[in-house]
Amino acid sequence: MTRYPEILKPAGYESIMIAPRHVINVPKAMPIFLPWRGDSIIDNYNGKQILDIGGEPAFAELAILLAMRSVGWDGVWIDTYRRKYRTGYWGAEPLRELPPEREKVLERIYSRAGSRSGAWDVYCWNGPKVFFAESKRTRKDRLRDSQRHWLAAAIEESFSSEDFLVVEWSLGNDQDRAV
Repeated sequence: MTRYPEILKPAGYESIMIAPRHVINVPKAMPIFLPWRGDSIIDNYNGKQILDIGGEPAFAELAILLAMRSVGWDGVWIDTYRRKYRTGYWGAEPLRELPPEREKVLERIYSRAGSRSGAWDVYCWNGPKVFFAESKRTRKDRLRDSQRHWLAAAIEESFSSEDFLVVEWSLGNDQDRAV
């Protein structure tokens, strides 16, 4: 079982149809994040919401990654749009490559899926365990067909639904529970 930080503890399951009559129940967390209210940031990655994570700006994918790191996982944001692996954004250079054993896991899934498209946002590892999370903003975002296809390929590669987490996040204010 995956060790979750408090903010990402599953509140239930997301039922994801990966093939006709084949549904996978993936754990689902529903955190509330605060919006960034610090100095104005021009580079918002084409309009992504900037969050306040411990007094620092971050996108939701990085907030998830930082939370997982807080409980002993290592990992990256798989930036499929710009085809990079990231551990930060502003002032942080993307990684050129992953450790070979971590890259092999992704390559197996990409090969089975027939594409790199649809990879889930956050890829973490802790020893031999791996974990994937997909960030979706409440009422503004939903799983795409390519992400369902990628999940199906990963399940065919012997991963369990418990190796995945849908993170359906929302914005709160200072009175709400947040990171």
